[in-house]
Amino acid sequence: MMDKKAKIYVAGHKGLVGSAIWKNLESKGYTNLIGRDSSQVDLRNQIAVEQFFEAEHPEYVFLAAAKVGGIVANNTCRADFIYENLMIQNNIIHCAWKYGVKKLLFLGSTCIYPRDAVQPMTENCLLTDVLEYTNEPYAIAKIAGLKLCESYNLQYGTNFIAVMPTNLYGPNDNFDLERSHVLPALIRKMFLGSWLETENWDAIRSDLNRFPIAGIDGKADENQIIKILERHGIQISSQTEMKENAEVPNPVLVEIWGSGKPLREFLWSEEMADACVYIMEKVDFKELAALSGEKDVRNCHINIGTGKEISIKDLVLLIKEKVGFKGKIVFNPSKPDGTMRKLTDPSKLHRLGWHHTIEIDEGIERMMKWYRS
Repeated sequence: MMDKKAKIYVAGHKGLVGSAIWKNLESKGYTNLIGRDSSQVDLRNQIAVEQFFEAEHPEYVFLAAAKVGGIVANNTCRADFIYENLMIQNNIIHCAWKYGVKKLLFLGSTCIYPRDAVQPMTENCLLTDVLEYTNEPYAIAKIAGLKLCESYNLQYGTNFIAVMPTNLYGPNDNFDLERSHVLPALIRKMFLGSWLETENWDAIRSDLNRFPIAGIDGKADENQIIKILERHGIQISSQTEMKENAEVPNPVLVEIWGSGKPLREFLWSEEMADACVYIMEKVDFKELAALSGEKDVRNCHINIGTGKEISIKDLVLLIKEKVGFKGKIVFNPSKPDGTMRKLTDPSKLHRLGWHHTIEIDEGIERMMKWYRS
């Protein structure tokens, strides 16, 4: 159990994952939390990280800092994703050992598992086949981080634990249409499509002021805004069948990348944070090593997920209904789908005593409420 006054460093404390962990720790009475944004400490810089650890000497570390993004960003910025994530992980994990951190929790991703892994995916399927190509660099970086924790534990007796959350969504998510994950991107697209079809320009401009798209904010003229929305698959349609929709002034079409057939599992970020704090409070590496049941200690990481999945098509239709978008959805199968199925087996986490409670329907409503606010 961590002492409530222990110095706890949350790396990446302003992001989706880190902010949720920070909030959860505060709610449980932890009073000595420290965080630094990238302008204060560049975690890719070994000297900067070393100086931070030497000055602060945190007792516990949540390693939630990472370069993340959706399928487009992962596939086009491959060098950035592997290099930056390796640097962040290596610097923090090494300094955690060097400066005597009592316990560290490293957050990875379920993309570490093979593209064609048997579903649902257990921790033991790691490194049994090839990875999905579109996010291979990111996955390799996360595998390296997992193995770094495992190796320091075995060589130096540290207590570093790696967890692999499924697809996350929640407060402080990334809604950049060029870099975000699928669920926040879909929610934003549906809202923008709904406002465009009802000619709610105040809402559109307010949205773009919060989250500009390719430099276009709410001060741009209508033609500029319409063009940037079209570039991201949100467009006023001229199709005859769309014009028959008398419910809205403008018939709008929203394009979705891929076939809509892939199945995805989603976990509310605040529940993921609760699982992480639970593990830091109650689970040690020695216990996980014993659970592995293998002669050679490996695969001591923990899946964090729901064990439930939904197709991208059904997810799109669910969000469309909840937002109230009346327009047309078109799937573009010429764009990549990514892995067709990626369902975690969270039974190890269940045996350790933690279960999720928020299902996707409730989570989307919470996400919409947060986005509108």
